[in-house]
Amino acid sequence: MTVHVVGAGLAGLAAALSLAGRGRAVVLHEAAPVAGGRCRALPDGTDNGTHALIGANRAALRFLSRIGARARWVEPEPGGLPVLDLRDGSARRVALSPLAWRDAALRPAGASARAVLALARLALPLRDRPVAEAMAAHPEFHRGFVEPLVIAALNTPSAEASCRRLGAVLRRLAGPGAARLLVAREGLGPDLVAPALATLRRAGVEIRLGVRLRRLVAQGGRAAALDFGEGGAVALGREDAVVLATPPWETRRLLPGTPAPEDHVPIVNLHFARPAETPVRFLGLLEALCQWVLVRPAGVSVTVSAGEAAAREEAESLAPRAWAELRRAALAFGLPGPWPEAPPPCRVVKERRATPRHAPGPPPLPARRPLPNLALAGDWTLPALPATIEAAVRSGEAAARALGAGRRAAAARGAAAPIAAPARPGG
Repeated sequence: MTVHVVGAGLAGLAAALSLAGRGRAVVLHEAAPVAGGRCRALPDGTDNGTHALIGANRAALRFLSRIGARARWVEPEPGGLPVLDLRDGSARRVALSPLAWRDAALRPAGASARAVLALARLALPLRDRPVAEAMAAHPEFHRGFVEPLVIAALNTPSAEASCRRLGAVLRRLAGPGAARLLVAREGLGPDLVAPALATLRRAGVEIRLGVRLRRLVAQGGRAAALDFGEGGAVALGREDAVVLATPPWETRRLLPGTPAPEDHVPIVNLHFARPAETPVRFLGLLEALCQWVLVRPAGVSVTVSAGEAAAREEAESLAPRAWAELRRAALAFGLPGPWPEAPPPCRVVKERRATPRHAPGPPPLPARRPLPNLALAGDWTLPALPATIEAAVRSGEAAARALGAGRRAAAARGAAAPIAAPARPGG
């Protein structure tokens, strides 16, 4: 009775951990030479992107606790997010939670009572439409708070982004501590992926890296075999099962006809080598190429979400532009130096299909268990939420639960079947 989890991104890691906790034998297969998916560490140790969590990401935080890594994620800006507006050069701190906006010093520009009420309405399941259209009467508040929130959470410009998807985010920000911003102290490798793999190995999970699933063989309405090409073929017994925790395009290749998003949006990340004894800091910029700047002792990382224009630009021009902006923000908020004018060495990572485009309208809704012994996982399989770490973890746990429900249903059907008389010796 083995469950084969295909894909070692966050969804696959969460599914494997949940299944192992239920006493199942688990084999985790990953096509890449490293685990983590979009939350992986690169070969030089840097992250592929600037990933953050908030207090409302309860499933992700529980996952961190289960792998013993919760203390590795820190709150870099407890006094409010430092934001530099390049339009006028103003520097201010902005609280992410509207509950803190009673303090005018932490209130975003344009946050009038009517603007905040318009934002609150988006948390209601009303008519779906682009966020920019819904906030058109409050342009300054939209520019300074709503648009950055939409791009960060949905990776989609607010002129195209779904109000209902944003509403799912807003409803989770209402509780105390829900808007606390958390980042990995050292990086995704040491603070997320490595502890997850270590926990899985201690639980007896077999981990196979660098093996891509070439073909999924279905017979009799069930997953019957997994063909890994040179990695070998795995025949599935009657009690064996599969979690397919792969990107939507891979899932469609393996299971043709699966409803899955086809339109994706890129994210561009720039990693500057700037080793310095400095605390972890997180800054925001408006009217800039850079949107979020994460400063760690090992270097500085920049994220450009909804980065279709940046993805088309050459790294040779991106890096100097980004460094000039983030240097200006670092100096504005007095971050410890040095911050030279010349940019340090930079690595540019372009994720061209980072997330689905979260546009208005009903998203594709795949079945959680399209075959009796196969469940799907991946942030895109929870279309009510944006494609984030939280959605990935929740989807992995949901896939594990779905297979458990399938086993119970099969056992119930077996118990209800008539019992055959035992065969007599000799026939």
